[in-house]
Amino acid sequence: MSHSRRTLSLATVVVVLTAAGAGVGWRLLKNRAPGAEAGTEPSTTPSVLPEGEAPGAFSASVAQPVSGAGVRRDTLWIRVRAAGQAEAWRRTTLSAQVEGVIRSIPPAENDAVAEGVALVQIDTVAYALDVAQARADLRVAETDYRQRILFDDEIENPSLRLERERIARATSGLDQAEVAVRRAELELERARVRAPYAGRVADLRVVEGQHVTAGTELLTVVDLDPIKVEVQVLEAELGTLAEGRRAEVRFAAFPGEVFRGAIRTINPLVDPENRTGRVTVVLANPQGRIKPGMYAEVALDAEALPDRILVPRTAILERGEGRRRTMLFVYEEGPRGGLAKWRYVNPGRENDMYVEILAEGPEQGMVEPGETVLVDGHHYLAHDTPVRLVEDVAAEGGRPGR
Repeated sequence: MSHSRRTLSLATVVVVLTAAGAGVGWRLLKNRAPGAEAGTEPSTTPSVLPEGEAPGAFSASVAQPVSGAGVRRDTLWIRVRAAGQAEAWRRTTLSAQVEGVIRSIPPAENDAVAEGVALVQIDTVAYALDVAQARADLRVAETDYRQRILFDDEIENPSLRLERERIARATSGLDQAEVAVRRAELELERARVRAPYAGRVADLRVVEGQHVTAGTELLTVVDLDPIKVEVQVLEAELGTLAEGRRAEVRFAAFPGEVFRGAIRTINPLVDPENRTGRVTVVLANPQGRIKPGMYAEVALDAEALPDRILVPRTAILERGEGRRRTMLFVYEEGPRGGLAKWRYVNPGRENDMYVEILAEGPEQGMVEPGETVLVDGHHYLAHDTPVRLVEDVAAEGGRPGR
C-alpha cells in the first residue's frame, strides 16, 4: 500500500514539472517575432507596438485602409496661444435727450436695424406745440423787422445800411425768434431716438408708456460685423507678434469650429499687475453668431520659419524599446499595390498642425515634397504592410487612430 502511494506521488511530481516546462516553452515561442530564427540578430522593425496590441494584428495579404497626406515645403508658423473674449466692434448706449412718455419702441432685442431708423419714440405733442409757438413768434419778429427797414433801400451808403439792418434785427427780436425756432425743432427731433449706425438692439431698458427724463438710458446698439476679440498675451511673447498676422479663434459656444481673422492692433501698454498686453483680433461675423462676452481660445501667428519640410502631426509615431525613436510611414506603390514603408526621422519645430522634418540628426531617414505619408489607420502597421489609400478609414473598416 505504501509502495503504491510513493509511486502515485512520484507520478504527480513528474506531471507538474512537465506541464510547467511546456508553459515556459510556449511563452518563449510566443514572444519571439514572427519568422525569427534562433540566434539571428533582431531586425530594424520597431519591436514595440501600442499597448494591448499583439504582433500580426493585420493579415499580410489584405491591404489595410489608411489615409495619407502630401509632404510639403512651406513656411512653418510658430503660434502664441492665449485666452480672450469677444467684444462688439462698436457699442453705444442711447439715452433720452428730452422728457416725456414713450409712445412706441419699434424694434425688439436682437433685431437688426439700419443706420438712422427710429428706435424709441417719445410723445411729441408738447414739442410740436413749442415749434408752432416759436414759428408764430418768428413771424411777428419778421414783421417788426421789415417795418424798421422799410425805407432803408434809399440809403446810398452801404455800411450805414448794413448797420441799420443789424440794429433792426436786434430790436425787433428777429435773431432771438430764429434761435427759438431752431431750438424747438431740435427738441422735437430729439423725441425720436435713432440708430447711430447699422447694428443690433441689445439691453432694452424701457417699455411703452414709461415716463423718462433727459439722461434715462433706453437701449444699446451693437455693431457685430466685424467683431473683435480682446486677447491678453504674456509680456514675453508680445515681441513676436505683428499687426496683420493671421489668427485662429475657437469659441466654447462652437466646439470644433475654427474662425479665422487677423491681428488688428497691439496695445503699447503692458498691465503691470499680470504682465500681459492686450492684442485685438478682428473676425468676420456676417450672421452675428459670435456674441460679445463669449470666451475664446486664440492662436496667433508669431514666428515664421520659411522653407521647411513639413508633415502633419498625425503622421508622427514613436516606437522602440528603451530609447523611443520617432518615425512615420511613407506610402509607396509596389508591384501588387501600395505598401507602408516605415522611416525613422528627425523632428524639429512644430505647431498644432505640422511638424518640421530635419535632414540633420541621429536618424538617417528623410522625406521630400511629393511623397505621401500616412496620417490615419497607420498606428498598428508593420514595415511593408499592404495598404490602400481611402478618405475615411473607419468607414472602410480600418482602425482609425483618433
